[in-house]
Amino acid sequence: MDIVLLVLAMLVVGAFVGALAGVIWKGQRPLGAGGDYAIAIVVAVAVGLIDYFVIPAMGFSETIKWLGVALEPLVGALLALYLVRVARRRR
Repeated sequence: MDIVLLVLAMLVVGAFVGALAGVIWKGQRPLGAGGDYAIAIVVAVAVGLIDYFVIPAMGFSETIKWLGVALEPLVGALLALYLVRVARRRR
């Protein structure tokens, strides 16, 4: 049940970051609004699941695990969207 809630939360985080990207980088949507949402959601879910399984395997506490699951998907999705913009600008 934790996994289902985690994935749902990461979907919400990804959608939030996709919307936030339009505010941060006004007028710069190289893949369109749908592309921003898709990239942000995929990255947020992937990073959230990786954190959920890898952090405890490394021996860190539950508190660190949930802190990582809460913050890293947000930062990872923003970083991925930034890298897409930089890569498209250099073409």
